[in-house]
Amino acid sequence: MSPSPPQSVVRSLLRARPPTIPLSRSLQTARPRRAALAAPLLDLPHEQPPPHTPRLRLLERAAIAFSSAFGALRDPMRQDLVAALGETTGPPTLIRMRDRMLEHPTGRRILRERPLINSSTVDLAALRRLEDGMFGREYVRFLDAEGVSPDTRTEVKYISDPELAYVMQRYRESHDFFHTLTGIPTTVEAELALKWLELVQTGLPMTLLSSLVGPLRLTAVEREALLVHFAPWAVQCGRRAEFVMNIMYEDHFERRLDDVRREFGFFTCPAEAADAVA
Repeated sequence: MSPSPPQSVVRSLLRARPPTIPLSRSLQTARPRRAALAAPLLDLPHEQPPPHTPRLRLLERAAIAFSSAFGALRDPMRQDLVAALGETTGPPTLIRMRDRMLEHPTGRRILRERPLINSSTVDLAALRRLEDGMFGREYVRFLDAEGVSPDTRTEVKYISDPELAYVMQRYRESHDFFHTLTGIPTTVEAELALKWLELVQTGLPMTLLSSLVGPLRLTAVEREALLVHFAPWAVQCGRRAEFVMNIMYEDHFERRLDDVRREFGFFTCPAEAADAVA
């Protein structure tokens, strides 16, 4: 059967259910182990179903990228379109991210074990019982305060290489850890600042698009807060922090948040940034 034309691929963007990311044969040498410090809190998956991710032709990929970019510019809150844009423009950058992970012992472990971050693998109730100030406790406090769940991250749909698909999935599922480590709120301008941090860290094209175009949709007050306070902090923090893909966040749930920040080079967003739009 010949591949679907670009129009049908685009129309299916919002209808199709994303597949679960498979294990590649090259990394099936070891099953996931429980994290040493967080063993009671994690239950890492041991198997994943076979791949069902389509291999797109260049024209199809371009059509999805163009339509997703156009839709995301009109409505930045459409996470499905933002995700599709990231997947269709990101593979060259994902290769570089994967290579950086392979150069680091923790990055190699993450690629080998392929841990997922969701309510089935992380015991959120156990995290809520941790002492205040622990990384895991503050992470779940952020989830509860914002009314979000680790299950809300869009699964990868348009990256056929299973290893690169996992890199993208891990990046998405780590997003709420970025909020916890930086103490940054979820306002529009703060989320854009986080995209600046992610741009410095990863170089993903979609983060560049968000960083350049997102400010155009802000009010004058919000734009000033972003450019004067949030963005300089984001660039500095992104340069100083450990590569976010080389951190096994799950191992550090039972450590003090301040200690985790110090170890990996994160520092909080300045208070005047939030005050500027209060």
